[in-house]
Amino acid sequence: MVERGSRRCSGCKRTLDRGAFASNRSMPDGLQAYCRECSAEYYRQRQEAKGRTVRVKVSVPSGHKHCRGCGEVKPYSEWHRKNSAPDGLASRCKAAAGPAGHLRRKYGITEAERDELIASQMGLCAICLKAPAVQVDHCHKTGRVRGVLCFNCNSGLGLLRDDPAAMNRAADYLEGNAWKPTLVAPGVYRLPS
Repeated sequence: MVERGSRRCSGCKRTLDRGAFASNRSMPDGLQAYCRECSAEYYRQRQEAKGRTVRVKVSVPSGHKHCRGCGEVKPYSEWHRKNSAPDGLASRCKAAAGPAGHLRRKYGITEAERDELIASQMGLCAICLKAPAVQVDHCHKTGRVRGVLCFNCNSGLGLLRDDPAAMNRAADYLEGNAWKPTLVAPGVYRLPS
């Protein structure tokens, strides 16, 4: 028999307090049929069946937060403020959100490896050989780091969409070889080689 302030879960068959159930306006009593624990487990199973991973919920003491970047539980003083977040704190701690964390997350390299690349290029951009190397360049298809470039060269590669054919046409254009098709016969054009 179910008490007035409780409800029976259709999944685990336990009688629980109404607070253990999420709301569902389409149900007669306004609550879901499964408790929050059973709903979370069902969600995890569905995501794993799709080949996705679900973050494990970590219990943290009051005044602390779990960092998704480094995986540690740290006090609130170790976090940057973020007004748009529900708890008012960033999702990664200060240590994981800095430049070293960015290099590790985006490119899979450390600051030492980046500095080694810059040193191997004598501190200069690998393309123009004039400006200081400051931006890590990588292949957008494979994610492999190619080198460290200046802002202008890195932007140029991005604007040309890392397309070697477009870059060759741009080089031909700069050398005075205009990229114009030649009319061979009516309706037949020959493209420059």
